[in-house]
Amino acid sequence: MSSPPTPIPAVFNLSPGTRFGIYEILQRLGAGGMGEVYRARDTRLEREVAIKTLSLERCSQPEALARFEQEARSACALNHPNIVTIYELGHTDGTRYIAMELVHGETLREMLVTGPVPFRKAVAIAAQIADALAKAHEIGLVHRDLKPENLMVSTDAAVKILDFGLAKLRDPNPLSDSEATTNITQDGAVMGTVGYMSPEQATGSEVDFRSDQFSFGSVLYELVTGLPAFRKKTHAETIAAILRDQPERARMLQAPPPFLWIVERCLAKDP
Repeated sequence: MSSPPTPIPAVFNLSPGTRFGIYEILQRLGAGGMGEVYRARDTRLEREVAIKTLSLERCSQPEALARFEQEARSACALNHPNIVTIYELGHTDGTRYIAMELVHGETLREMLVTGPVPFRKAVAIAAQIADALAKAHEIGLVHRDLKPENLMVSTDAAVKILDFGLAKLRDPNPLSDSEATTNITQDGAVMGTVGYMSPEQATGSEVDFRSDQFSFGSVLYELVTGLPAFRKKTHAETIAAILRDQPERARMLQAPPPFLWIVERCLAKDP
């Protein structure tokens, strides 16, 4: 009787010192639902990079694979100091990977662990995010998943927008309803992160740059208050709050009126 086939591991795990194509793995930085991230050395150019791998399980899933490739292509379409630079989209040892700029620093999520960000620092961060989003929107690219986890502040205070896996390029000449689809999902699918998605995302409606503005407003609110704008006990309650509620204004009273106006304008249900 033949033995059963060996299952494919869900996670593609690389140890320090492992050779991965032209890269030498130096350190495992983290893992997520899609795969793992490593610090590595490009042996040809003698520079350190970040390597994001797609898990072997996800490599066999067309939608996950498309999202992964979309992340690289979307970020590559942009050349901006506040958007992480993509070096390569590749395939080796049975998995897909993205080689990108290695950013030394912390995400906004990590920064918020200690509480609200000092106001002047929050404004400096916000200005850089806004500048990067303006560049993306200029070419018709909507990020669709702006949140503290996807925003990194380097050790020299430069902000980097990460993860364009849900990004969507707006078509200036939309197709008919029966033909209109994205490369990854059909219209009507709810894409994004509950707590930071816009009302139109929450209802599966068509999105444009205003959706990113709403998510940006949610991030700004959390930066200066230390608390999420809409997060409730359940996803259903959070979505309901996004659709009908306003975040507590009293938490932001220490901020100057112009900043309050910007946040409230971003979080308008129908801007």
